[in-house]
Amino acid sequence: MRKKNLPIGYDNFREVIEGGFYYVDKTLFIKTLLDRKGKANLFTRPRRFGKSLNLSMLQYFFEDTGDEETNGRNRSLFSGLKIMGAGEEYLSEMTGYPVISFNLKGAKQPDFHLAMVSIKRQIANEYRRHEAIAGKLGSRKERFMKIMLEQGDDGDYIDSLAFLSHCLEAVYKKRCIILIDEYDVPLENAWFAGFYGEMSLFIRSLFESALKTNECLKFAVITGCLRISKESIFTGLNSLEISSVLDVDYGEYFGFLQEEVDEMLGYYELEEKGQVIREWYDGYCFGKSEIYNPWSVAKYVKELSSNAEGLPAPYWANTSSNNIVRTLVEQADNTVKEEIEDLIAGRGIEKPIHEDITYEDIYRSEDNLWNFLFFTGYLRQESIRLEGDTRYVTMKIPNTEVRYIYKNTIQEWFGMKIKQKDLSVLYQAIERCDTDKISRELSLNLQETISFYDYAESFYHGFMAGLLKNMKDYRILSNRESGDGRPDLILRTPSVKGRASIIEIKVVDRLTDLDNGCEAALRQIETRKYEASLMDEGYETIIKYGICFYKKECLTKGGL
Repeated sequence: MRKKNLPIGYDNFREVIEGGFYYVDKTLFIKTLLDRKGKANLFTRPRRFGKSLNLSMLQYFFEDTGDEETNGRNRSLFSGLKIMGAGEEYLSEMTGYPVISFNLKGAKQPDFHLAMVSIKRQIANEYRRHEAIAGKLGSRKERFMKIMLEQGDDGDYIDSLAFLSHCLEAVYKKRCIILIDEYDVPLENAWFAGFYGEMSLFIRSLFESALKTNECLKFAVITGCLRISKESIFTGLNSLEISSVLDVDYGEYFGFLQEEVDEMLGYYELEEKGQVIREWYDGYCFGKSEIYNPWSVAKYVKELSSNAEGLPAPYWANTSSNNIVRTLVEQADNTVKEEIEDLIAGRGIEKPIHEDITYEDIYRSEDNLWNFLFFTGYLRQESIRLEGDTRYVTMKIPNTEVRYIYKNTIQEWFGMKIKQKDLSVLYQAIERCDTDKISRELSLNLQETISFYDYAESFYHGFMAGLLKNMKDYRILSNRESGDGRPDLILRTPSVKGRASIIEIKVVDRLTDLDNGCEAALRQIETRKYEASLMDEGYETIIKYGICFYKKECLTKGGL
């Protein structure tokens, strides 16, 4: 039997269900939402963790479209899903309310004017979706039509969601549900683009009027990646219920649970891939729920369904610029560098957590950067403790995919630093066989970099190759066969009348073993005859270096 397709890139609930896609049933989110009875509910989760699809599900469940045939079609979407067994008190809410559904992801624009054009257009689209009520609005019709036709002035838009809720309540005689998706996208974009003040004032006006003392509001659900401080966006909104990655009640509704991944792998007959999927895409902890990255799991399972030999890839890593990781790496002092090394090696770091943050705050302290990384999915909670009135979270990198982001960012940063550095002292020392100066220069550069292999030999190999690749008039060869083996690095001039250097790298567990490590490297060069191919080519001047590392200390021995 043909398997269902996975809904990669689909965030419309109707399209997923009617299109016959594989759906991981999250409909009990509706039950929990109704049980909690929150007036204004803010859910913050990392990107690509199912927020938009969940809001679309809420819309189709709750919305009274004014047309019974359409309402019946919407009710049928939930046939066979978990919410249908929750009880009549929940099913009686189906298609019971007018709904405003508003998405702010399109507001990612280079300046305030274009961002506002995008937001106004989204508002106008939502008005058009409710165009059928225009003829029943009486004196409100003129303003309704101005906004719908994108002819309103700025004053028409600052409370346009509240105004629409009043219009809907007047026609339907029912209070309105407001769904706002990706609320923080225009704020994040505005901060990086330089117009945060203007954008935050507009968003605050839009939200305050819609969510604060709005008698036409049944309840609201807002989603985003980051909780923006109440004082800056949700001023005075005391009824705001916030669910972040630390909260328990809704932990299972964003992302995939272990049993959901197991069921998916069983359906696609891919049970043997469970371990690699766990290593790459598991590791998140929302409240008390173990969570997989749903985007990456779905992408990899889809790849495997057409290519049984498909390898895991950093799918989530490639959906964003990952600027915040880059900022952390670029601004890191020695303490932060060591903390990043600990994280990449699988160890945890403990940091104070505070959820009230603005984009203005992010770069004011390292703690704020760590908080941002934690709440947006780049780190996971390992444990939490309370000291006084401060919560401290032990954080770890959740999985191989996110570790890739850190490693890749470090490599890019290191490459940029090498381009900017004057390494002539090191290069001259290599040409002149000045082993003391080589050791000193390598150690100095090690102090500035970040290890992402827990000081394994592969890290030092990459470190050396990066430093030497810009050595003028030399070609660098890595792990090329020569003699009876493969020396780590060979430097050689294009002309055989010039010179060549053979570099063998060793790593030791104790500082006192550096000398022995260098001697072992030099013996390996001799016993395996690494110079043989160079001599066959005609090189007469061949320098042999044994370089040994212990963490960020280095010793070099050798010569002609």
